[in-house]
Amino acid sequence: MRDCSRLSRRAVLGLTAAALPLSAAAPATAAEPAVIGGERLARTGVQVRGATGLPKKLDARSWLVADCESGEVLASFNAHRRLAPASTLKMLFADTVLAKFERTDRHRVTDADLADIPAGSSLVGVKPGITYTVEQLWQGVFLRSGNDAVHVLAHMNGGVAKTVAEMQARAEDLQALDTHVVSPDGFDHKGQLSSAYDLTLFARHGLKDPDFRRYCGTRIADFPAGGKKTFQIQNTDRLLTGSWGLGTYDGLIGVKNGYTSHAGNTFTGAATRGGRTLLVTVMHPVAGSNAVYEQTAALLDWGFGHGRSAQAVGALVTPLSEGGASATPAPPGRAAKAAAGAPGSASSKGPSAWRLVEGGAGTAALLGAGAWALRRKLRARPAAAAAGDGAGMTEVEAGSEREPGPEPRDESQSQRESGGRHRR
Repeated sequence: MRDCSRLSRRAVLGLTAAALPLSAAAPATAAEPAVIGGERLARTGVQVRGATGLPKKLDARSWLVADCESGEVLASFNAHRRLAPASTLKMLFADTVLAKFERTDRHRVTDADLADIPAGSSLVGVKPGITYTVEQLWQGVFLRSGNDAVHVLAHMNGGVAKTVAEMQARAEDLQALDTHVVSPDGFDHKGQLSSAYDLTLFARHGLKDPDFRRYCGTRIADFPAGGKKTFQIQNTDRLLTGSWGLGTYDGLIGVKNGYTSHAGNTFTGAATRGGRTLLVTVMHPVAGSNAVYEQTAALLDWGFGHGRSAQAVGALVTPLSEGGASATPAPPGRAAKAAAGAPGSASSKGPSAWRLVEGGAGTAALLGAGAWALRRKLRARPAAAAAGDGAGMTEVEAGSEREPGPEPRDESQSQRESGGRHRR
């Protein structure tokens, strides 16, 4: 009996050792919070369900189509891929700072307000010694993507560092977990990243504010030039103004475009037709010039047409401060495995596949299973590292960061240089 007892104890010890890798892996996976916006948005590649007819000429690195009211994501491509956002990050800046000042508040600009603007920035033409209303400064932000106007408002808010910290906190509240803020203007800085999913969150939340909605939909405005002089500024959103060879998009209400030589073109647009408002974000199309606007328009057309029958593949989540449930970004490599959808993958099997069985045969089976799980885990590491487009990866991690080339410039600078009409 003693020998049997000792054997039983050994069996129990072996059983426990074999079970450890499984209990450490499967239950932890089951206990993780849901991926932000839904599991399908963590996958690479096109995600669409119940609808056909997506535009064929889509070469952007990431895009997303969502219903503004319900928050349903109707289709996406690499929704959580982290990319340089350029001036579309100004939507988060507005989400963070806009409500802090009255439109009629006035501020006399100093040299210190403009001292830390990155070289090569887009500028609306803010000058030291001139007094501006808050409304005029926001027009400079939204219409001309003016980094000078952004920095003046940031200094009014207590400084650039304080504003950046508040923007990061706002992003976390909105559950924009792909976003890392380095500057308030969106200009290229190492580590400054966002995603199509996050930019769409910023736009959706911002459009709830009447001032945000009005500024992003303003086509032209008169901007102070000193004394009683003004000059006219025009919105750089080409679908809103119908410039650079493009026509206006029927029903467009905003919201924000961006370009630098590093980030390429990025745009989040919103349009209303037939009582329905759709949001589209397009990031980094391969083609330049008008491609980001053309692809946005094509996706909006799809959403108002074929997309009416689409079943949601995810959702734009509710901010934590408004009662949203906490979620987590997909870990690196997870998206690639989910997209593969291979039968028998870890994501498709739960602990029930490895139920404990009694006796020596059960112990041996668990020991074998533990070794199998360990070998599988080790083999998975290089596979995950090779998945260059996984959700949660930064551009640098994915090994596809472009050469910056000449000093990055925002598209509004080239338009500003093409002529602003002064008025008296």
